[in-house]
Amino acid sequence: MNDAAQSAPFEWRDPKRYLWLLGLAVPTLPFQAGALASLTGLAAFWWWGPFFAFVLVPLLDQLTGSDGENPPEQAMARLEADRYYRWCTYLYLPIQFGALVWACGQWTHGDLSLTSRLGLAATTGVVAGVAINTAHELGHKHEELERRLSRIALAQTCYGHFYVEHNHGHHIRVATPEDPASSRMGEAFWAFLPRAVVGSARSAWRLEKRRLSRRGRAVWSRHNDVLTSWSLSAILFAALTATFGWNVAPYLVLQAVLGFCLLESVNYIEHYGLLRRRRPDGRYERVAPRHSWNSNNTVSNLLLFQLQRHSDHHANPLRRYQTLRHFGEAPQLPSGYASMIVLAWCSPLWSRIMHPRLLAHYDSDVTRANLHPPARGRLLRRYGAESSTAATVRAPGSATEASPAEGTHR
Repeated sequence: MNDAAQSAPFEWRDPKRYLWLLGLAVPTLPFQAGALASLTGLAAFWWWGPFFAFVLVPLLDQLTGSDGENPPEQAMARLEADRYYRWCTYLYLPIQFGALVWACGQWTHGDLSLTSRLGLAATTGVVAGVAINTAHELGHKHEELERRLSRIALAQTCYGHFYVEHNHGHHIRVATPEDPASSRMGEAFWAFLPRAVVGSARSAWRLEKRRLSRRGRAVWSRHNDVLTSWSLSAILFAALTATFGWNVAPYLVLQAVLGFCLLESVNYIEHYGLLRRRRPDGRYERVAPRHSWNSNNTVSNLLLFQLQRHSDHHANPLRRYQTLRHFGEAPQLPSGYASMIVLAWCSPLWSRIMHPRLLAHYDSDVTRANLHPPARGRLLRRYGAESSTAATVRAPGSATEASPAEGTHR
């Protein structure tokens, strides 16, 4: 970590304290789209959300560069306790659902062409996708309010099972072949997407079924967090359909699908090809910063509540976004998530850019990577591997990590 930051006095102040409010610009994207379309008369502005996310943000990332500074250790406790940072995430939700209701009104009562309605659905889908990131930040915390808000934020995308699977499945199995949310070297995004969507739902159900069984409760009951989360989505969609009519239903479905596809695009990026090795006792080594791709691009980190410092997040899941740190050992992405998502959708470009970085991370030993089984032979031939047997950790660490087959739950 940065030595200057470590020696800084306790009076240190967060230079980005008020910049975190920029994260609240994302849920206003539908309103921005409507205002721009009205002011200019250009219907193309209904597609403002995708343009903002995949053109404007990457450009701003390039202009502002990276920020690898860490808060000093002496300031960590004070930063964690500062409730201002929590309100930056809390406020996402009312704006998020206000924008969704407004969008429904435009889909049904606005004088929009089909192309404009689809553009508004895509813009709303960007809001929904980033809302899963807000839910991710809230869902890791101990406070019951934040956990409830997490499940509410997920209702827009019908992805409430993420609350269970991410915390109690992904964080246990991350960077292993057993994890549906960890992409493998040689696995195209379009092959990863169905595996991740189906696999995460199945895993969440299994985890919740096991938890309830241990507590002697019925799976089909109000105690099932997966069912209650899905019920929130059903209630939300039913209420919106009853209020605005059946014409709104296709656009609600479209924005939800786009939202969770955006999440899975991020999942694809975060652990691509990275592998935790087996210890001599058969367990996986402890999760470390080297098992997640990291990015310090300033603008995208501000908009995503520092999700891109993913290495520290997995090493310290309860740490709040404002205190996440940069680690030199973590593999670094060449750009922010917004740029990398576009690359992920184009497999040849993704492979050309990411495979050299992945191989460099493993000292050119491709057998140390998490290889996609159908592509294993091709990768071994291409990168000159002498053995198809992955290495194991030579010495046990100071702490053990649960086997992915075991998992943990509340």
